[in-house]
Amino acid sequence: MTIIEQKTEGKAGRLLNEDGITADDNFVAVVDGSTSKTELKVNPEMSNGRYCMLAIIKAIKKMQRDICMERFCEKVTEEIRSIYNAHAVDIQKLNDVPTNRMTASAIVFSLSRKEIWMVGDCQCLVDGKLYENPKPGEKEIAAQRALIIRKSLKEGMSEAEMRRNDIGRKAILPTLKKACLEQNKLYPVIDGFNIPTHLVKVIPIDDKTHEIVFASDGYPKLMPTLNESEAELQRLLEEDPLCIYENIATKGLNEGQTSFDDRSYIRFRI
Repeated sequence: MTIIEQKTEGKAGRLLNEDGITADDNFVAVVDGSTSKTELKVNPEMSNGRYCMLAIIKAIKKMQRDICMERFCEKVTEEIRSIYNAHAVDIQKLNDVPTNRMTASAIVFSLSRKEIWMVGDCQCLVDGKLYENPKPGEKEIAAQRALIIRKSLKEGMSEAEMRRNDIGRKAILPTLKKACLEQNKLYPVIDGFNIPTHLVKVIPIDDKTHEIVFASDGYPKLMPTLNESEAELQRLLEEDPLCIYENIATKGLNEGQTSFDDRSYIRFRI
């Protein structure tokens, strides 16, 4: 396997980045920690999304080379659950209120198994073919936000004001929180609770030579190269910074940030 190029960058700086990449002789993975929808932090030093991402990457680096997808899901779940226990977090409360959980999505390539595992909202290119695994209902929620913001702009609110105070995001936040009740029920995530493995998308890879790209959803349009993906992102940030027209999303480019989300990209050849 050859790593061709890679990049990870936080929307608000390196130390706040909730995305991460790991690549070795056994696995390649991009992990995307979920944006917190609560003030509760398992670790006071960092966001739940970043803490979750770091824990998952640590777990992947310790994984047995030939581990299967089902056992992989068990191991990363055990890793997050052990953190809850170490911090004396109330498991029953986490069960009842999923927004308080440390949560992340991950896309993993197992060199031994010759499989790609998509756990949650992630994307990849295999020889130029796009594979996605979007969260159910998020497209519709994002459309609600876009309608609210477009209406406010027509009524006189400026783009700069909206970047300081995303009223659309605030309006959809209760719906986003409600949708979290379905995590690891209708869609898989890594959050310390049982992952329904039948919902994990598995892409088999044959023994031929392939070029593969993994990325987090910080790249709204995944392209074959990093430069092309970056160029497309920058175009969207300039033309649709609020993410309400071409790139309709649940959050936009906030004041003081370099993008609407953290982003990670890795391209490799096997």
